[in-house]
Amino acid sequence: MSTPNGFPQHSRVCLTRSMEGGAVQDLQAKKAGKAAKKEAGGEGAPPKIGTPISETLKLLPEEFKANMKIKSITPRPPRKPRLERAASLDEKSWRKWRRFRTSQESLTDPNETSSSNGSLQEASPSPPTRGRASPCNPCCQQDSLHSSPDALEASAVGKSRGGASDLGKRASEISSAFGGLLRGKGFAGGKPRLSQIMPACPLPPMELNLASHSLRTANRIDSDCLDYRHYSQHKFGRVSSSLSDSKLQGNGTLYDNCSTDSMKSTFSVLTPIRAKDVRSRSYLEGSLLASGALMGAEELSRYFPDRNIGIFVATWNMQGQKELPVNLDDFLLPTDPDFAQDMYVIGVQEGCPDRREWEIRLQETLGPHYVLLHSAAHGVLYMSVFIRRDLIWFCSEVEYATVTTRIVSQIKTKGALGICFTFFGTSFLFITSHFTSGDSKVNERKLDYNKTIQALTLPKNVPDTNPYRSSSSDVTTRFDEVFWFGDFNFRLNKDRETVDSILNQNPDTDVSKLLVYDQLTSEMSRGSIFKGFQEADIHFRPSYKFDIGKDSYDTTSKQRTPSYTDRVVFRSRYKDDIQAVKYSSCPVIKTSDHRPVFALFRVKLRPGRDNIPLAAGQFDRDLYLIGIRRRTTRELQKRLEQKDQRSSSICSIS
Repeated sequence: MSTPNGFPQHSRVCLTRSMEGGAVQDLQAKKAGKAAKKEAGGEGAPPKIGTPISETLKLLPEEFKANMKIKSITPRPPRKPRLERAASLDEKSWRKWRRFRTSQESLTDPNETSSSNGSLQEASPSPPTRGRASPCNPCCQQDSLHSSPDALEASAVGKSRGGASDLGKRASEISSAFGGLLRGKGFAGGKPRLSQIMPACPLPPMELNLASHSLRTANRIDSDCLDYRHYSQHKFGRVSSSLSDSKLQGNGTLYDNCSTDSMKSTFSVLTPIRAKDVRSRSYLEGSLLASGALMGAEELSRYFPDRNIGIFVATWNMQGQKELPVNLDDFLLPTDPDFAQDMYVIGVQEGCPDRREWEIRLQETLGPHYVLLHSAAHGVLYMSVFIRRDLIWFCSEVEYATVTTRIVSQIKTKGALGICFTFFGTSFLFITSHFTSGDSKVNERKLDYNKTIQALTLPKNVPDTNPYRSSSSDVTTRFDEVFWFGDFNFRLNKDRETVDSILNQNPDTDVSKLLVYDQLTSEMSRGSIFKGFQEADIHFRPSYKFDIGKDSYDTTSKQRTPSYTDRVVFRSRYKDDIQAVKYSSCPVIKTSDHRPVFALFRVKLRPGRDNIPLAAGQFDRDLYLIGIRRRTTRELQKRLEQKDQRSSSICSIS
């Protein structure tokens, strides 16, 4: 429907009340309305402005036509605008269009969109943004929301040419009301309901994951991390979801990973656990089902996505020295691998008199990330097992046993000490030994080995993971992974001069000519000792015998031949479960006539069932606190010394 001026009446009415300077137009419209009533008069007069919309709907189409034939009145020209900066028509229409776009959510029907904002259930006008524009009918607001910026601009131009009459306004209200009925938007209880606002253009696609990259990568070992999900699908062929992520995603909370990631980013980077899952499992006795076990496949994949653990194994004959090295970093934390290992096992022969002090020094060096899982001693044989503090929950009870190889059992300088436990579903056995010394006593050393494998009574309470492959006469067959290290005292079958000449010719790492004369290598090739064991390739100089505090071999009258007495060997029930990463010695520690020897391994883990005796997070708390306190004190002293050194420096002027 058009007015005599030729402009669309509907768009003119919607924007007449919202442009700046609307107050002037209101006064003009009221005067024009009074004049129209006088000319029209009587029965043909249109209903008042205050008449409810429900009453105007009763008018018949013939009455509409009669009303629309009334002569329109041209309003007076507007007053001269005030001297102030006014926005252009383009800017005004663009601002109104932006306001309509950003208020889509608040203008929708709360009964249809489940919005918490119910202010639009009543036919209450919304306050204008600028100026003093009078409120517009909700139906007109609805139709105006579907208009484009071009249409708004056109209506603004029409407004500038002339004011709107009351007749045109009533006609536009009625046409808008009927338009709402045709679109299926009726009135419930006399209150208008707005139709759903459709966006002018399709919304951009939602990203797959709303969590930030830093939060998703803060816990990359988490099985429900998106990066690990793709990685595990490619490597393992399947994804083992966490205890509660699959349930959360199946609820339809938002979609797929969005709800889970938002929960993790709100509270912590840890995986959320449902209360139902906590109720259905016991952390002390455990579930027999692998899918819900504390040591099962889900937990194993969470902490070890590739199911490999890094283990540091070291042996050192301390020669009973009271003095300990000032710094053990080069020994326990070599710079060659970029990362520290998950487990540290250190065996000592002829240990220092103060065993507790030695363990404190180990804890001080490894720092707060590691805890002492267990330590044992047999005379002067010491063994300490450190593990990362967040892995102690997956260990079984730790058991140990000892064997004395001396004829007189009260003298405990020679013998063996074994510690065993189960980690997830993989059983470990660590043995440190000190065999009989002497260049020619090879048979005695083999007897020490045979006595150890027969007399070491392990395991005790922790069940064997594979009893069908075990032997009662060999303790090393009753565990999945076995590491045997210590001072085996096997020598080089060559005189001192020949050995020195070979060492002088190959000062670096080429020691293959020396290994030809190694007793242990020869006996292992025959199968007379360490049956089923392997040893990594040796690329370091002999670890025995040095002058204390020096890099030279024995210069005393005995002139002992340098030998590889300190060794680390390993065996596994399953092929290729143990991979040797590094095998070397630590030449910087010179407090003994032996150099420490260490090896780094990658060991494959298997899931287990937590129906075994668990350690339940037990560790040496007192040692942990003392070691951390010393570490802090040492760091403070170091900083103080550096500060004093800088302040005491003297600048001389020549």
